Amino acid sequence: MKLLLTLLILNIMTIIANQESKIKTIYFGGGCFWCVEAVFEDIRGVIDVTSGYAGGNLKNPTYNQITSGRTKHAEVCKITYDFSKIKLENLLEIFFLTHDPTTLNKQGNDIGYHYRSIILFNNTEEKEVIKNYMIELNQSLYNNAIVTELKRLENFYIAEKYHQGYYKLNTQQPYCNAIITPKILNARKKLKKYY
Repeated sequence: MKLLLTLLILNIMTIIANQESKIKTIYFGGGCFWCVEAVFEDIRGVIDVTSGYAGGNLKNPTYNQITSGRTKHAEVCKITYDFSKIKLENLLEIFFLTHDPTTLNKQGNDIGYHYRSIILFNNTEEKEVIKNYMIELNQSLYNNAIVTELKRLENFYIAEKYHQGYYKLNTQQPYCNAIITPKILNARKKLKKYY
């Protein structure tokens, strides 16, 4: 009986370990994190999208601090995804087709260093995948104009609670109506295979 129980526990632990090994994260900044979150939260294979701050030099920054530009953080989203259902290359395709990676420190009317296009990677393997994807995309589609920053993730700070799930909770807000809704409709049209 003890042997059977031990084998059952080991089997359950193996299943959990295998499932956890399929879970990965990547960090994208492509302007306002409300837009990035809204684009990615309904993608098949994406488990969670969390808005926050990364790439700067202040611990636990607030929204007011990062929008001042002095902390060097970007508004980013932590994308948690199941690698067995969606690949990093697919997420990169979505990221690059749903924002303008050729504008420095701005997306549309959102202007400032915290709105820069940035990808924060976790390890060398991710860096190589992203770098190679960007090189190919830059040559084939963007005429070598991509300004997206590629940087190792040092710290990710979760944004204030009211930023989480912002679009779904505020669809009638003017910014959501004018900026985010058209972006989502366009993304769903161009990238419907991922929704």
